[in-house]
Amino acid sequence: MENPVIILGANHLGRAAKEIFESNKVVVYGFLDDNKLLHTKEIDDVVILGSTDDDGFLKLIGKKCEAFVAADDNRLRKSLVKMIQEERHMQPVNAIHSTSVISTKSSIGHGNFIDTGVSIAPGAQVGNHCILGAKAIIGVEASLGDYVQVGAGSILNAGVTIADEVFIGAGVTIVAGLAVGKGARIGAGSVVVSAIKENETVFGNPAQPVKK
Repeated sequence: MENPVIILGANHLGRAAKEIFESNKVVVYGFLDDNKLLHTKEIDDVVILGSTDDDGFLKLIGKKCEAFVAADDNRLRKSLVKMIQEERHMQPVNAIHSTSVISTKSSIGHGNFIDTGVSIAPGAQVGNHCILGAKAIIGVEASLGDYVQVGAGSILNAGVTIADEVFIGAGVTIVAGLAVGKGARIGAGSVVVSAIKENETVFGNPAQPVKK
């Protein structure tokens, strides 16, 4: 990546993304965040320039700068991605840690956050705007939709299919070949041994539906 990057979101995810970009020799131009109390402050020597709707800085995106969306709330993440796509006519870039191991036979979309030590196996597919926590393992021919979050240390075994907007907590294991429906949530440390329905929340070993 030749151009510097503007990070939308001055939070823990934005700080981690900054570290990733700089470790890959990419200059971080600055942060944008809607919390006005943060404006002009710094995160590790990089300034929070203004709000995410500040046209003075947004107009740089797609011309002189790339953009990365650092928001772990999916509604906010989707809103910011839509704004960049519609107003700046571009896709957010990936933040991929240099210690991650990604097969050349896998495929990865746009705007993903891939943390330290993540492993993505041959034939695996990662959609757009996903967040993969440290040391997560995406197995052979596993498939992730868009806006999926995978917690640190989770293992998605071979052939697992994860639909859009699924949340997978830290330390989860999903048995090979299973499907997880759109919007499902899997609690930290769970072991998933059967398919999970759309919008279902499960927890435990073995994972069981959580009564609402």
